[in-house]
Amino acid sequence: MSAPLHILGISGSLRKNSYNSAALRAASELLPEGVTMEIFDLSSIPMYNDDVREQGYPAAVQTLREKIATADAVLIATPEYNYSVPGMLKNAIDWASRPPSQPFDGKPIGIIGASPGVLGTARAQYHLRQMFVFMNGMVLNRPEVMIGAANTKFDANGKLTDAVTRDFLQKFLVSLAAWSRRMKPS
Repeated sequence: MSAPLHILGISGSLRKNSYNSAALRAASELLPEGVTMEIFDLSSIPMYNDDVREQGYPAAVQTLREKIATADAVLIATPEYNYSVPGMLKNAIDWASRPPSQPFDGKPIGIIGASPGVLGTARAQYHLRQMFVFMNGMVLNRPEVMIGAANTKFDANGKLTDAVTRDFLQKFLVSLAAWSRRMKPS
């Protein structure tokens, strides 16, 4: 049996009934054997200010950085706002990526997204990929999970009810686990 893996899940949405937070919850139900996931709530991360950082990381930011550093992989579920990444997600990444020892360096990263729109967050996901190139994050290239028409795939309680999407998400998680094991130093 493979060594256990721990994934840190991050939703790029603060909305109570977010499809992206729901997609992370669905992912936590579909994990392969030997994989666990914790979902981190970004709502306590303050707006980035380098003057504040120079005095020391705020507690919520320090916790986020530590959780990223100790996770075997990070799974980000991003909505798409104005053809890009939501500001609060970009803000959290900006905080986490500052020196010393930015925790995305060499970290396996999976990106998914859900949207009522047809493209299912494709543009936001590609912007995230660009950001992680600079930080040397090891983004899983395939499969890509872009849940379009999300309003038809989740029920009123946020449960992912679409069988095809559940199956595809489960296959993605198997790929993310394999990618993480491949990237993990021996």
